[in-house]
Amino acid sequence: MKILITGGAGFIGSNLTERLVNDGHEVVVLDNLLRGNKIKRNIFSKIEFVEGDVRDEALVLNIAKGCDIIFHLAAVLGVDVVADNPVETMDVEVIGTRNIIKAAERHNIDKILYASTSGIYGHSAIESALTEEVLVDPRTSYAMAKRYNEIYLASHHEEKGLNAIALRFFNVYGENQDNRMVVPRFFEQAVAGKPITVFGSGQQTRDFTYIDDTVEACVRLMDVQGYHIVNIANEAEWNIEHLAKEIKHITNSSSEIIFLDAPKKRYDYEVERRVGSSDKLLKLTSTKPTTTLQEGLALIYESKFKK
Repeated sequence: MKILITGGAGFIGSNLTERLVNDGHEVVVLDNLLRGNKIKRNIFSKIEFVEGDVRDEALVLNIAKGCDIIFHLAAVLGVDVVADNPVETMDVEVIGTRNIIKAAERHNIDKILYASTSGIYGHSAIESALTEEVLVDPRTSYAMAKRYNEIYLASHHEEKGLNAIALRFFNVYGENQDNRMVVPRFFEQAVAGKPITVFGSGQQTRDFTYIDDTVEACVRLMDVQGYHIVNIANEAEWNIEHLAKEIKHITNSSSEIIFLDAPKKRYDYEVERRVGSSDKLLKLTSTKPTTTLQEGLALIYESKFKK
């Protein structure tokens, strides 16, 4: 198939691009390159790359011609970046998604797979694994915009028959991720022998999902029809202090783990507990993430840091 990936030069996008190219698909990538190009050179030579903004309606309509599926991953990312740029964050989400839907409808594109977030759950149902049926509690501009787009896509499915899947990613980590995110930041600090800085008590938990498992889920969901919201979660709960200790152990680092007060602008992003259920993903695709956090961290260390 011919597949358009917005944000395809970023962390998840570059890994997805590589997988789709290796699977024999024709891939078009749209990215503004504000965070650089993470696509490997040998893969980049095999795709059509367009530098631009997903908010450019004419551009999106043009490059979507002839495509069968759109992966819409373009977004403003990183807690600090999003907190400092709430208007741009929402503009990219809302205007960009509107343009993608217009392109899909104009060119009779079969399906949109949209990068949503586990951040939509906010502080809800913290006593158990989060399912897609849980009442959500978005509290940030980023999460609110993601939830709006989920509803917008559902509305287009109900009214116009658009096939769409909202992918609720849970703390994806792995190759090509930059140090705005906690796993690569901890690795860089540990390898350099610098203090590993943990915001808050370190007892807050997250569900870390390895990139290869995430990409596999995305690829499997290409065959699913209708409208669905789907968690992509590892179903394992790790607190941040334990994550820091595990990375320190893997790297054989002498770094001290220190605890810092979280900046006020991070308040709405800091939830005490988050773990997701991938039962719906398993039901739809017969697969769900299997890479343990220890295995994923070891793979990162082997590929990037071990000499």
